[in-house]
Amino acid sequence: MSDDGLLGRRTEGETLDKLLTQAKAGNGQVLVLRGEAGIGKTALLDHVSSRASGFRVARAAGVESESAFPYAGLHQLCVPFLDRLDRLPAPQREALGTAFGMASGPRPTRFMVGLAVLTLLAEVADEQPLVCLVDDAQWLDSMSSAVLGFVARRLLAERIALVFVLREGNDYLDGLPELFVRGLDDADAHALLESVIKGPVDGRVRDRIVAEARGNPLALLELPREVADGLDAGPLTSRIEQSFVRQIEPLPADTRLLMLTAAAEPLGDATLLWRAAGLLGLGADPAAAALGTGLIEFGARVQFRHPLVRSAVYRSASAVDRLRVHRALADVTDPEIDPDRRAWHRAQGTASPDEEVAADLENTASRAQARGGLLAAAAFLEQAAVLTPEPGRRASRELAAARAKREAGALDASLRLLSAVEAGPPDERRSAEVEHLRGHIAFDQRRVADAAPLLFSAARRLAPFDADLARETHLEALSAAIWAGAPLADAARTAPPPRTPPCAIDLVLAALTTRITAGYAAAVPHMARALDEVRALKVGAEDVSRLPWLFGNRAGGIIASELWDFATRREFAQLQVRLSRDAGALVQLQFALNFLADNELLAGEPAAAQALIEEDRRISEVTGTPAIGYAVLLQAAYRGEDLASQAAREAQEAGQGRLAVIADWTAAILHNGLGRHDLARDAALRVLESGSLVYSGMIVTELAEAASRTGDTALVAEAGERAASWVDTDWSSGLKARLRALNGDSAGFGESISFLSRTALKGELARTHLLFGEWLRREGQRVEAREHLRTAHEMLAAAGMTAFADRAWRELQATGETARKRTAEPTDELTAQEYQIARLAREGYSNPEIGTRLFISPRTVEWHLRKVFGKLGVTSRRQLRDATF
Repeated sequence: MSDDGLLGRRTEGETLDKLLTQAKAGNGQVLVLRGEAGIGKTALLDHVSSRASGFRVARAAGVESESAFPYAGLHQLCVPFLDRLDRLPAPQREALGTAFGMASGPRPTRFMVGLAVLTLLAEVADEQPLVCLVDDAQWLDSMSSAVLGFVARRLLAERIALVFVLREGNDYLDGLPELFVRGLDDADAHALLESVIKGPVDGRVRDRIVAEARGNPLALLELPREVADGLDAGPLTSRIEQSFVRQIEPLPADTRLLMLTAAAEPLGDATLLWRAAGLLGLGADPAAAALGTGLIEFGARVQFRHPLVRSAVYRSASAVDRLRVHRALADVTDPEIDPDRRAWHRAQGTASPDEEVAADLENTASRAQARGGLLAAAAFLEQAAVLTPEPGRRASRELAAARAKREAGALDASLRLLSAVEAGPPDERRSAEVEHLRGHIAFDQRRVADAAPLLFSAARRLAPFDADLARETHLEALSAAIWAGAPLADAARTAPPPRTPPCAIDLVLAALTTRITAGYAAAVPHMARALDEVRALKVGAEDVSRLPWLFGNRAGGIIASELWDFATRREFAQLQVRLSRDAGALVQLQFALNFLADNELLAGEPAAAQALIEEDRRISEVTGTPAIGYAVLLQAAYRGEDLASQAAREAQEAGQGRLAVIADWTAAILHNGLGRHDLARDAALRVLESGSLVYSGMIVTELAEAASRTGDTALVAEAGERAASWVDTDWSSGLKARLRALNGDSAGFGESISFLSRTALKGELARTHLLFGEWLRREGQRVEAREHLRTAHEMLAAAGMTAFADRAWRELQATGETARKRTAEPTDELTAQEYQIARLAREGYSNPEIGTRLFISPRTVEWHLRKVFGKLGVTSRRQLRDATF
């Protein structure tokens, strides 16, 4: 027995006591208590509360019927602290106020709401250590779960302990530290049973009760009531619930109806309960008999003894009584103060289609969406559709629900809804919109070969109804075809005519069409104009569905790459990440993270790239959608690891032609780094044969480098000729100069270094130093070779390009270099997050500003900076500016 009277919970009690000790010391703690109903999880929460001396304690609980309302559980937890809302930075204050319906503002994202909650709780914990206890977390609404999961993963240097209780799974909390709460052993089970049984009971019956209860404390308290009738077989939770039903059945009808009203009102609001009781015409004191059972308490808040009591009351009631109760609760809920809960009760109290009720739910969905609750909005729209009498309108609401689910990343659920939409009455525009959404989802699921024909068809069908949307959809289709590696010329020629004057979408579409049908040189002016137009666009999170086509690596990013404009390419990727994150559009964010990671790798920023790759993986774990992972291919190639071979095979099998090309591009890089130049040449030739936009250009230098080492001088010359038409930028000019050097003009090495030094492409610059050093060594100029090879080795190691760094080191040794080899990962000493924080601090960002950018608290930034200072041997931000990392 623990020292607060909990039988058989010494180990759990010690674990929870240590958690409090650590949190009080400034080491943020999180723990998930998982176990079946009645196993004693709530008693352990009470233990934490009783032991939290010196802590401020905040509690919340998920309620099954509350799970439809966005942020309902989070609001419970935060409401005692909302007087501190003004202390939050303006964007966080606006996001949390909007999420809680306290203010009107742009739709908040789970990331910004999560950061606001983290900052709010950190503010409280600065004054006094804080413990947050969340019961029945399996019933939290999805937005509360997502935000609390976000906060839980960032409790590093805060004086905060966060403890969840879970009966079943909650995807957002999976992976957090967990303690499985098991049943009591036989001795403790017998002791608990002895404490509740009144009167003599046969020993064999006691033993059977203990055996049937399997150490479940609630079962040990409830199963003895079944002794008179014998112990039935069946799931333990159902038998406990049935025990509660048997205690409810003998109560007067008015008492049962009062308890049903309490069970149907998730807030536990006593005022609402008694007003509804009056409307139902219940007797003078219907509560007296209920109180006698010990199953419910009536006070300022109405509380059931256990969640299973609530479910037993609700499920055992007749359908007619449930409808009556919900109608009464709807009537007593103020439509001005709480229109959403009123609409929900009206829906639960309606047995047949009713347009007025359905319209109320649709308005509730709009408000949920405005507050960032996409899944909640979809659920309300689905329910509205069920209650919609007119079939066409019902299908439109189902389509709106499917869009919300897709935007929230619930792709399979969205597809299921689209099947219901298609079962509705024929409507050509709605049918085209369904096909459009199916195409988007196919792209999201990486089924690009399926996405392209769906989107091309949708574009044609949308043209009579919305010419602008049709052109945009055609651009989406063309991008999908590019990624599928499908033939493009015929599809490009069927593009709808642009509007006058043309907008950004028109110009991007025209640029890609010209590039595909007329070639590179003819397309350059069109691509330059399109790039200028896209760069000038003012967009926000509300444009998230258009971002991949305008800024991402599906259209705008392709044009920036074709024009050898690395700065714009990287800027587009950063913008796409920021806006996708702001919109909470997780699937789009995964694509954006990979596009940016790819750019960071090219820029020689391996730690920044790693942080982005890890975020893609975390989102994949939360949403269940596969990690995008194409940036990992380039990362692995730089490190000398072969992920490309398997990726190419899998991409071809899945109809992802462009991903197969990317795999071959990274294979060429890999083999050049490892000195396997014949394999690099073969991979490069496969990329050239594909004719793929962007990569058929970027592969040219890999082909030339490989061919120069295998003696294929004709291929080296061909590579130079292919580059001749490239538009001149520092990036392209640096590569063209390197190609000239590989073709025999050694002055090209110096020119390449000069051009590439003006770009952020540290990896390309380092590779030119490497090639120059190798050439100088072969020419017998060892001293000059060492200078370039040493520079190459330092830069390649810093860029995380292990294979190339090792190649540079071998060349250095061949010159007689005897200095100590530098590690190929100079930033290994700093974690990816420490590296990001150090870089932002060096750029002059404050701790709160860094925290906002990285979604961590200022105190956590400070904690990381202390570790960074120690690892780098500096003591101030000023010294950090001169540190190497």
